[in-house]
Amino acid sequence: MTEEAREETVETPGEDNANTIVSYKNVKKAFGDTVVLNDLNLNVNQGEKVALIGPSGSGKTTIIRMLMTLEQPTEGTIEVDGEMLWHKEVKGEFVPADEKHLRKVRGSIGMVFQQYNLFPHMTIMRNCTEAPVHVLGVDKNEAKARAQEMLDKVGLGDKVDQYPAQLSGGQQQRVAIARSLVMQPKVMLFDEVTAALDPELVGEVLEVLKDIASEGDTTMMIITHEMEFARDVADHVLFLDNGKIAEQGHPRNVLENPQSERLQSFLGRFIETN
Repeated sequence: MTEEAREETVETPGEDNANTIVSYKNVKKAFGDTVVLNDLNLNVNQGEKVALIGPSGSGKTTIIRMLMTLEQPTEGTIEVDGEMLWHKEVKGEFVPADEKHLRKVRGSIGMVFQQYNLFPHMTIMRNCTEAPVHVLGVDKNEAKARAQEMLDKVGLGDKVDQYPAQLSGGQQQRVAIARSLVMQPKVMLFDEVTAALDPELVGEVLEVLKDIASEGDTTMMIITHEMEFARDVADHVLFLDNGKIAEQGHPRNVLENPQSERLQSFLGRFIETN
């Protein structure tokens, strides 16, 4: 898809539409007296690629950790594919969700962290098949077929019998991506997945993410400090600052024509702005 077509066909996050798959409504997150997110309203559409940028402590990671049920919102609601995440309806009223409901809804979501979190005592194949078999109840042969397909996709189809310690950091992160894709999530979350890699290994992981994004059907929320990557891959970029969306829009507008001094200063650390 060309950059012009991408700008014309994808709606702005925050706008309600029939294709919304993730929705945050008036979400606040506080740790004691420290407010990390304040009145967040954000809609992400099916197939959309959203890049979250901003300084450390701006709330980026908290947004996706709440979606993975690793952090609970202090106020507000989150919906995934039309279902409340942290709440459920009982006799016409919304009440806090139990663990069974949380597991059901977050089953639509996959996440790749900065650290690979692979099981060191398991082969690459087994790392990719454990969750489908034991969490989703997928037949072992089907799980292996899925895993082989996804490992082929990330360029590691010939490493199935090796162990994580035999792979480079970049290769391990690509396995972590494949492992998430085997679960066939509707939404993929990426939390600065190149942050722990040596500089020479960053490119191979970003290329895999670009390939996944180019297929168009996987919704992706990506926290990144790779501004060129965000510009190439994202449909929309959100700049978080002090727990709020300070600027948002098409990558070309946000990254090449920042409106606030705060965003200009932030981008000055990564790219030259006019």
